[in-house]
Amino acid sequence: MQAYDPKKIEEKWNKKWLADKVFKVADRSAKPKYYQLETFPYPSAAGLHMGHPKGYTAEDIHARYMRMRGYEVLYTMGWDAFGLPTENYAIKVGRDPHEVARENTDNFRRQVQMFGFSYDWDREIDTSSPEYYKWTQWLFIRLYKRGLAYRKGAKVNWCPKDQTVLANEQVVDGTCERCGTEIEERTMEQWFLKITDYADRLLADLKGLDWPAATIKRQEDWIGKSEGALLKFPLSNIQIPNNDRSSIEVFTTRPDTLFGATYLVLAPEHALIDELKGGIANWNEVAAYREAASHKTDRMRQEDAKDKTGVELKGVMAINPATKEEIPIWVADYVLGSYGTGAIMAVPAHDERDFEFAKKFGLPIRKVVVPKPIIPGVPNVSAAMGGAAPELRAEEDLWEDVGDLINSGDFTGMDSDQAKAEITASVGGILKTQYKIRDWSVSRQRYWGVPIPMVHCPKCGIVPVPESDLPVVLPPLENYRPQGMPPLASSPAFINVKCPQCGGGAKRDAETLDTFVDSSWYFLRYPDPHNAAEIFDKKKVAHWMPVDLYVIGAEHTVMHLLYSRFITKFLHDEGYLSFTEPFTKLRHIGLIMGADGAKMSKSKGNVVNPDEIVAEFSADAMRMYLMFLGPFDDATPWDARGILGVERFLKRFWKYYAGTIERMKQPAVSGGAGGAAAPEKPSAKAALHRAIKKVGEDIEAFKFNTAVSALMILLNEMEAAAPLAEDDLVSLVKILHPFAPHAAQELWSLMGNNTYLDFEPWPAHDPALIAEIKISLAFQVNGRTRDTVSVDASIGEDAVKELALANEKVNVALAAAGLAPGAAPKRIIYVDKKLVNIVV
Repeated sequence: MQAYDPKKIEEKWNKKWLADKVFKVADRSAKPKYYQLETFPYPSAAGLHMGHPKGYTAEDIHARYMRMRGYEVLYTMGWDAFGLPTENYAIKVGRDPHEVARENTDNFRRQVQMFGFSYDWDREIDTSSPEYYKWTQWLFIRLYKRGLAYRKGAKVNWCPKDQTVLANEQVVDGTCERCGTEIEERTMEQWFLKITDYADRLLADLKGLDWPAATIKRQEDWIGKSEGALLKFPLSNIQIPNNDRSSIEVFTTRPDTLFGATYLVLAPEHALIDELKGGIANWNEVAAYREAASHKTDRMRQEDAKDKTGVELKGVMAINPATKEEIPIWVADYVLGSYGTGAIMAVPAHDERDFEFAKKFGLPIRKVVVPKPIIPGVPNVSAAMGGAAPELRAEEDLWEDVGDLINSGDFTGMDSDQAKAEITASVGGILKTQYKIRDWSVSRQRYWGVPIPMVHCPKCGIVPVPESDLPVVLPPLENYRPQGMPPLASSPAFINVKCPQCGGGAKRDAETLDTFVDSSWYFLRYPDPHNAAEIFDKKKVAHWMPVDLYVIGAEHTVMHLLYSRFITKFLHDEGYLSFTEPFTKLRHIGLIMGADGAKMSKSKGNVVNPDEIVAEFSADAMRMYLMFLGPFDDATPWDARGILGVERFLKRFWKYYAGTIERMKQPAVSGGAGGAAAPEKPSAKAALHRAIKKVGEDIEAFKFNTAVSALMILLNEMEAAAPLAEDDLVSLVKILHPFAPHAAQELWSLMGNNTYLDFEPWPAHDPALIAEIKISLAFQVNGRTRDTVSVDASIGEDAVKELALANEKVNVALAAAGLAPGAAPKRIIYVDKKLVNIVV
């Protein structure tokens, strides 16, 4: 019997798969197409982290399975190679970022290839190659020509020591991560993309996508559609010189609470504050507060919002348009200038932030909404107050929901929702839909990125680089460090050009694009990666797209996915795409944690190097262990002891399989006369067919841990049973193949086969062999059995709970126990194969 030598086997098949281009995809195939995508990695100097092979292994298992199911599978790899870490590392070691990125990409490629991932390497892309970013620049120019790319002043994080703009992730506790200097917020001209023009479509088109519910919710929250009103609060005691504006405009989603507005709050950056300077008695105090706020990013201000700070603008007042009362005006950094109008009406009885602020600074709290009554027609009995009358509610009782109006003049007694439009109209307000999402800032004052393909001409203004002159290539520089201006501005040869429009002297744009622009369309390039004439062939993209399966980290639930959806919709509107959503099905990868349960990081010393694990064990062992750790989308701790069990499984599997092949080759030996007959062992055929069904279903459902478990259970049963027949051995190696492709392919060849398992059909299970065994389950409510039902032994926990909650006798008992129809019980206890106990 051939010995199991995983290192030799894996090296053999990795080389052969690459040399024979086994996984090269045909654009024209009689097979149905299947396009599956994984987040292309940013190739850092540190190499792969454990999260990479976890996600890639899952996708590779699925890709191999789909090929065996008869699909033509587009599955490839690329590199999101531009990025700040490479630039910072290159500056630190005094090297060209091009060289550093190339070395990092080469290392990543070596690492992923050692796992045997079944990529079509002929479709490999690199966002830092001019062949790719030519089309990123083309895309930007198309957006500009359609009025969707524009420049405006915007706040940026500025490091006064390094003289450079910092990304949000470079700001640590309000300081520059590189030098520790306290950052400032400055206003600078920036490029933006008008993603807000697509807000309604981005929101509406989430419906029908096979995405995790939490991801859809995050997208909805980020877009942040709000139905509300614009209301004006007149200034009562000050005239702004040379300005006809005599009121403060606010946006609110709760115009029904206008009678409860007892003060206004302006963002520190609100322009009106400067105009009110002459009337503010405590100007120095206000100016000092605004200066302190300027050193905080919007993100920091949101994170610090629990600790409310603010300063009253003494000497100026506003008038509540509903009550006609004078109310004070404050400045506070929990209000952001980038949202709404940069001013809010504060209703502390019905908004938690306003409530906390009012309590801290002793501002009036007026209740204008109370919960609906328990008993219709009896207004003084409220569900939320346990029967207490509304007028007796303690001041500390915050009510943020809708209800009935009180203390609201002619509107008292009305339903608060119904009163929104009427109150808005009564004060001359305007109903308005607003979005939290802001236009996408894409300017980066960095070197290692895509040069923005625009020319600034003193005569013609901003002029796009002609498409025939693309790409604008990133030039080598003597010094990549920022020097108070973008690094590209330091190169006269790059920056000084002739205007494409008038031929006069002009300057190139010195900024580079946000790397999210590079990754917003990479999935459209894989179907046609080497097209030099156009961004992609429309027919090829129409054939492969949309993506059938996208596996991505949960950290990308907002920006990357949102930007990719926006660019897809834009290219659809331009006539390049026939679809408007790029990813029909989406799944997330759970983190691999350190053995200490913390996120892996060098500073904690808990990082596991994939190279070392593969060298000590094998790629197949690591692949299977990563899948066996737990549910795919759960965070799971790395345990080096666990991979020993997977390694033992593979050795036992090899011994069983190779040993069975060897015995088949031996001539049959008849028993001697008079010898006692050996007891007949049971057949493992039924166990094999159960595993075929289970493993296939689990791969489709991304339940890889239970699929690996099923293979382990099957091996135990086979070792105690009679040897499998040859046709069953064929089925057995096929279901191992997606998980441990090197070992499976070698075993397949030992059987005398010279084909690749990926293109062998997935085995079919025989339903007659795995007829389900019935078991009895008790359905209980609060520990008392209410019904007993017969179900298939293979039924899952979720299905059992659904049956119990739908059971008529159970529902009668739940109602008797006081559970309202449709309400969730306190908890549901499931004892496997025995009972379900619903606790009210």
